[in-house]
Amino acid sequence: MIALHKIREMTTKRSRRKFSAEFKAKVALEALQERATLSELSKRYELHPNLIVQWKRSYIENGVRLFQDAHPEKDERDKLIESLYKEIGSLTMDVNFLKKKLGPYL
Repeated sequence: MIALHKIREMTTKRSRRKFSAEFKAKVALEALQERATLSELSKRYELHPNLIVQWKRSYIENGVRLFQDAHPEKDERDKLIESLYKEIGSLTMDVNFLKKKLGPYL
C-alpha cells in the first residue's frame, strides 16, 4: 500500500520555474557554440532539451534586432518631440484665432 506522504507528493503541484533573460541568453549561447550536446546542457542546467532549442531559436531571431536598433531611446525621443511640435502648432492656431476674434476687445 502507498504511504500517505507519497500520495501527497504525487498530487502536489510543482511551482513553475522562472528564468531571467541573462540565464536564457547564457544557455542559448552555450547551445550555439556547440561545445556540449543538447543532452549535456539539459542535464547541466536541469532543463528540457526543447526549452533550450526554443531559447536558441529566439536568440538567433532576436539577435539581429540588437544591432538594428542601436539607440531605441532616440526613436522615443523623436516621437515625443514630434508630438510636442504638434501640440505647439495647435496651441498657436488657437491663440491666433482668439487674437483675431477678440482683437477689438483687447
